[in-house]
Amino acid sequence: MNNFSKYQGIIPAFYACYDENGAISPAGVQALTEYFIRKGVQGVYVGGSSGECIYQSVDERKLVLEQVMAVARGKLTVIAHVACNNTADSQVLAAHAQAQGVDAIAAIPPIYFHLPEHAIAAYWNAISQAAPDTDFIIYNIPQLAGVSLTTALLKEMQKNPRVIGVKNSSMPVQDIQMFRDEGAIVFNGPDEQLLSGLAAGAIGGIGGTYGVMPELYQKIRTLFLEGSMEQARQIQNECCRIIYQMCSAQGNLYAVMKGILRRLGGPDCGGVRLPLPPLTQADQAVVEESAAMIAAAISKYC
Repeated sequence: MNNFSKYQGIIPAFYACYDENGAISPAGVQALTEYFIRKGVQGVYVGGSSGECIYQSVDERKLVLEQVMAVARGKLTVIAHVACNNTADSQVLAAHAQAQGVDAIAAIPPIYFHLPEHAIAAYWNAISQAAPDTDFIIYNIPQLAGVSLTTALLKEMQKNPRVIGVKNSSMPVQDIQMFRDEGAIVFNGPDEQLLSGLAAGAIGGIGGTYGVMPELYQKIRTLFLEGSMEQARQIQNECCRIIYQMCSAQGNLYAVMKGILRRLGGPDCGGVRLPLPPLTQADQAVVEESAAMIAAAISKYC
């Protein structure tokens, strides 16, 4: 019997941490993990979009997870995204994640080629077979992967007893309701709609902007559970305004968020890996304004 309580709550998507030469920074990874522990979040989602996974090698992704687990073991729920654009590498990462003792692995569908659903199911099941004692979470992000999870594909995957649910990053909140109706646990993906996702039945949230303002998202969930919907809506609206401000930069959003994290006294995660665009000089104003908005919102609501 699965203990789904360990998945309930706010789970930041872990940022890639680089040194001054652009290599993985083990010290940075550990510092960011410690930061999240201090912030009191439920867990971390390692190696996903925010972790710049598609621009990292298998060995680099192993190193990141090892450094996270060195600090997080027994303190945070850890979900490791292990998908690569080929089955063999994905299986290597899945087996490694299980050996590290993660709570769950997750995977997007293969990208670029639009595969039929039976091939996607075979890919996911092969990954799961490499970590047979570990929960498996489907990552549905059609706007980037180019493939949408359907209820038919979810039903097929649920024949695998390790498949427990979906990290749903599609924009329609209806998808959460549909996947819930099939008996899956669902994590809300789009940060702009955490409150709506919770109302639709999401067990919690996994998000990229959670890392720079976890207090606000935790407050949204607390108010939702208390039934204080109007105040929760106010904070959600403020989070959206902050996200729009962050997205106004020329540099990549992850570069902006790493800058904000430094500005707010968090760990230094370095820059982003090319071809993601780094911050421009003009982006510093966006970073500073976003950080000020976050600090003001935390002071007001938390």
